[in-house]
Amino acid sequence: MAEAYIVEAVRTPVGRRGGGLSGVHPADLGAHVLTELMKRSGADPAAVEDVVFGCVDAVGPQAGDIARTCWLAAGLPEEVPGVTVDRQCGSSQQAVHFAAQAVLSGTADLVVAGGVQNMSQIPIAFAMTAAEPLGFDRGPFAGSTGWTARYGDVEVSQFNGAEMIAEQWDLSRAAMEEFAYRSHQRAITAIDEGRFDREIAPCAGVATDEGPRRDTSPEKMAGLKPLAEGGRLTAALASQISDGSAALLIASERAVRDHGLTPRARIHHLSARGEDPIRMLSAPIPATAYALKKAGMTIGDIDAVEINEAFASVVLAWLKDTGADPARVNPNGGAIALGHPLGATGARLMTSLLHELERTGGRYGLQTMCEGGGQANVTIIERL
Repeated sequence: MAEAYIVEAVRTPVGRRGGGLSGVHPADLGAHVLTELMKRSGADPAAVEDVVFGCVDAVGPQAGDIARTCWLAAGLPEEVPGVTVDRQCGSSQQAVHFAAQAVLSGTADLVVAGGVQNMSQIPIAFAMTAAEPLGFDRGPFAGSTGWTARYGDVEVSQFNGAEMIAEQWDLSRAAMEEFAYRSHQRAITAIDEGRFDREIAPCAGVATDEGPRRDTSPEKMAGLKPLAEGGRLTAALASQISDGSAALLIASERAVRDHGLTPRARIHHLSARGEDPIRMLSAPIPATAYALKKAGMTIGDIDAVEINEAFASVVLAWLKDTGADPARVNPNGGAIALGHPLGATGARLMTSLLHELERTGGRYGLQTMCEGGGQANVTIIERL
């Protein structure tokens, strides 16, 4: 049976909106990790058969197939093609899936997967206040008679979805604030202990993640106004708008042998599922159940989990339904503290998951994240 291996994984620090990476062209952000990826892996760049990158809102400097642009901006061989993927927040996790599937099918032996996003330059289409949502009349569904017939003229936004989850899973604001505060504290501990040092390639003078707030406190969080009148969510309970890039090298057994590479992990399982697109952000729950069943595993078999902290309610609902050990979930903090550079986050999470398994000696790691349209990817890797 064919195998797909992770040979190398690297990322930039995650920059805050308007921070140290905000002025870097997205092509150069991506080029930075690609250059470092090839250098660290020792692989011949000319042997790479495709570059699959995730990117959301591929307009302006992120348009024109940013995967291809990043590779060329890095000065790498012109004969290597690139393709850009958009599965919303899960775009670069899906890029890893496509790369692994190419290797598992035997149609490719060496594929780069990753993602890039500069949200300081290209704001997310759905980055709006709760008072001005991109509702049906302004959003991507406007004018679709098929969508209207199925879902009506209802508001579709990540904020609305996160509030729905908080209500349906009975998650109090206090519980979500406790989780958010813990995310910052875990991230700060990880930075101070150097846990991210091996996975980060400093960029534009930025060497560490800029998002974690050392001055935050439960009292400060409790004093914030809700995003919506009468709602439970505040800005402190949501992921941060960020800039960054990450990339992984996926190889077949033949590539490992022929190029003298050292595999660090094996792709054990990959899948994606969908559910209610109005609630939108709860798909990781059924997607995780599906993945574990298909892999013949239980949540107890998983040593480390990275689930994207789009909102505190997303992770807390997932924890309630899966029964996962909270200590194993986002052990080094998540997007509430570290930030969420949309198209890059999937690859960033996978990079951090691999390094965490190596740090702790864990065997299996699971990654999942909520995505626009009510979707979720799940990847299970096995450390070698």
